[in-house]
Amino acid sequence: MKILITNDDGVHAPGLQVAERIARALSDDVWVIAPETDQSGSAHSLTFSDPVRLREVDERRFAVRGTPTDCVIMGLKVVIGQKPDLVISGVNRGQNIADDVTYSGTVAGAMEGTLLGIPSIALSQAFGPETRENPHWATAETHAPPIVSRLIESGFGNGTLFNVNFPDCPPEDVAGVALTRQGRRVPDWARVESRHDARGFPYYWIGFRRSDMHSAEGTDLAAMEEKRISVTPLSLDLTDEPARQRLAGVFE
Repeated sequence: MKILITNDDGVHAPGLQVAERIARALSDDVWVIAPETDQSGSAHSLTFSDPVRLREVDERRFAVRGTPTDCVIMGLKVVIGQKPDLVISGVNRGQNIADDVTYSGTVAGAMEGTLLGIPSIALSQAFGPETRENPHWATAETHAPPIVSRLIESGFGNGTLFNVNFPDCPPEDVAGVALTRQGRRVPDWARVESRHDARGFPYYWIGFRRSDMHSAEGTDLAAMEEKRISVTPLSLDLTDEPARQRLAGVFE
C-alpha cells in the first residue's frame, strides 16, 4: 500500500513525524510531501499567483512552498507520479472539529485527496491549556493505526473522507471511539487584536476567543469532552438537500 502523508503545520512539525510512524505501522511504502512553512488555517486553497517550489528534504520526503492542497497535487503529479492508495493528512497539533473543518488545512489535504479519487483521512491531536506545548502525541500514534485499518476495510464512499480527532488525554485514558457528526460552535468565536508597529502604523492579529460550545450528543465536540476518539465522515457535496427540495417549486 502506497501512502502519501501531508499536513498543514509544516514539514518539520512533530505531528508529521507521528503521522509517518502511523503510516509505517501500515506500510513500508510511505511518501511525505508537506508545506515548507506553517499553513494552519489555509483551508482548501490553491497557489495560483506564485510558483510552487519543491525541495527534497530526504529520501521520499519533500517540502513544498505552498498549501496542503498544493502538496497533494504535487505528490500525485510530480513526486510519486501515480495515485497512492491512501492520503493521511496530519497529525495536526490541535483538534479540527465543528466549524474548524472549514478553515483547516489538515482537513483540506484529505479533501484534495478525495477529489483526486484517493481514500483520504485527516488526523488531529487535541490539546488543552496544560498540554499546549506538549500534546499527547502518543494518543494519536497508539490509536490511529487500528482505526485507519478499520476505515480502509470498511471502504470509502464516493466523495467521502474521514476526519479523526484524538482527545486531550494519555492513550490509556481514551474512553473509546465515537462515530460522530460535525458539531457547531457558538457564533462570534473570533477575536481581533489591534497593535501598532515601530512606525506607529496599525496592524491586526485574528485569533480564537474561548467561549462555551454547544456540545450536542453525537457530535465531535461531545466526543472530545468525553475523552473519546471522534470519527466523522465528511462529504465533498455541500448541497443542502432539504433546502433544495423546499425551494424546488420556487424557481419552476
